[in-house]
Amino acid sequence: MRIISLNTNGIRSAERKGFFTWMQQQNADVVCIQETKAQLHQLATDIFHPENYYCFYHDAEKKGYSGVALYCKNQPDAINQGIGWPDFDSEGRFIEARFGNLSVVSLYLPSGSSSEERQSVKFDVMARLAPYLQNLAENGRDTIICGDWNIAHKEIDLKNWRGNQKNSGFLPEERAWLDGLLTSGRWYDAFRLVNQEAGQYTWWSNRGQAWAKNVGWRIDYQIISTSLKDKVQTAGIYKDERFSDHAPLIIDYDYQL
Repeated sequence: MRIISLNTNGIRSAERKGFFTWMQQQNADVVCIQETKAQLHQLATDIFHPENYYCFYHDAEKKGYSGVALYCKNQPDAINQGIGWPDFDSEGRFIEARFGNLSVVSLYLPSGSSSEERQSVKFDVMARLAPYLQNLAENGRDTIICGDWNIAHKEIDLKNWRGNQKNSGFLPEERAWLDGLLTSGRWYDAFRLVNQEAGQYTWWSNRGQAWAKNVGWRIDYQIISTSLKDKVQTAGIYKDERFSDHAPLIIDYDYQL
């Protein structure tokens, strides 16, 4: 089973850069998209409903903002849009597909980099998400939570870690929260289970030469339940083409849908 996750920073922009042509070549079972930045009526053309995939979008109420999507080779048994928190769900940040005992989620956690107010929103979401994820881990389902978590976990996960310790995305409180999640015995960072290399980033600032010099952050993850810990086969970040300021995260699992 192949799962791909990508923050497109605008699905229409990614389409113009060839994303869907590339996607059709990957033979992915599920593709998880974050930050579609579009309303469903703006995605009516066939290109946004790729052939041989069942497509599901969960838009933000605010136009041109946030939004998540799932493209699934097999028809899901159920689709859940949102968690049930009106403030969070109105921003289009969570969509889940269920296939038998497997759940695949596309998640887009808030960024706090734009203002102190948004950082407070991020902390609030993190506080509410912790018990939610604990309950999710105890429900017995095989679960993969893909997406832009907007947190670099460890020093190895961003190039300039020393200079970013007071910046959103690498704050001590954020890292401790993610560390608590990933050391709980309930959830695992699928990428790091099979790839311990440095310089593995999924996002680069558009400022300066960040992309060219690989001055990036690894903030996109596939977080998996304990039941899938031994199912991860390969994990990679695709950089041969650029569809967004993020790069696609591709993970193969020894798992049959």
